[in-house]
Amino acid sequence: MNAEKNKELKAAVFDLDGVIVNTVPFHFKAWKRMFGEYGKEFTFEDYKEKVDGIPRLDGARAILDSLSEEELQLAARKKQGFYREYLSEEKVPVYKSSVKLIEDLKRHEIKIAVVSSSKNCSYILEKAKLYPLVDIEVNGNEITKGKPNPQMFLMGADKLKVKPAECVGFEDAVLGVEAVKRAGMKCIGVDRYQEPQRLKKADIIVSDLREIDISKLKELISS
Repeated sequence: MNAEKNKELKAAVFDLDGVIVNTVPFHFKAWKRMFGEYGKEFTFEDYKEKVDGIPRLDGARAILDSLSEEELQLAARKKQGFYREYLSEEKVPVYKSSVKLIEDLKRHEIKIAVVSSSKNCSYILEKAKLYPLVDIEVNGNEITKGKPNPQMFLMGADKLKVKPAECVGFEDAVLGVEAVKRAGMKCIGVDRYQEPQRLKKADIIVSDLREIDISKLKELISS
């Protein structure tokens, strides 16, 4: 029998920001405040197109392209300071439908990885009390290559001891979707901005994870 037809769903790899938790407003405020200190206008369109889902230093470089590497690192640290300030002051908003899907997957013995280019990943998981749902995490302290490089998704599969083809990846960012596909995983694009065309490289695009269930994911893996 063809091995391809026997592919099973063994793991789900979730990006954290924008898929499980809604930290986007904190990120946007922090980026805008930091870029403002350098006299740069920064719109939400800039956020979506240029810094969403990528490592902090790369985000700083995307807008402050005339700065030296040392100055960029300082700018990135400023952004981190503002972001942690906002995070500590407010509750982390969690997408309940995403948590419900993860709980359903765990009941069916599907392994769960959470990946993020952010070094704040562990802090957020702990603050939002999400650790009991997560088998492994890959965060910004471990990765050396940001999206669209597939490194973090491949590390997630490796840590879970599954093949990329046995995983479904969940992403809300354009570069994230590209990273999932480069990793050789099926991809669910989560369109939070009512702009599904942004995530056209995903296998399935939804506006919220309530639109997805385990049977659809199993069907996607075996297709």
